[in-house]
Amino acid sequence: MRRVPERQFTDPEIEAAVQALSDPVRFRAAETRVGQMAPQLQRILGLALSEGGWFGEAHEAEVLKVATTPDPDERIRAVRTLLAEEVRIGMLVGVAVGWELARELETGGDT
Repeated sequence: MRRVPERQFTDPEIEAAVQALSDPVRFRAAETRVGQMAPQLQRILGLALSEGGWFGEAHEAEVLKVATTPDPDERIRAVRTLLAEEVRIGMLVGVAVGWELARELETGGDT
């Protein structure tokens, strides 16, 4: 298989790509493609999060702490914070998985 050198993207290239994805039509097309691969991607993402230790004992301890916070207002704030952190982690790991999947597909596994 051919080896494709890893390409470094410039900030303007990344900004242009992000801007292109903000087009609702293009985003819907990307969302449809991802939706078709959702079961496989969900499995890979779950594996990456698990192996990375993102949702192990420390996470379970934090969930318990947040769920048992005595003050209702503080508990709601803590739950919102925990959810936001989980979404950010999931997105970052998901992007890493997607990026590597694209590289793998482009190189045919010859990395």
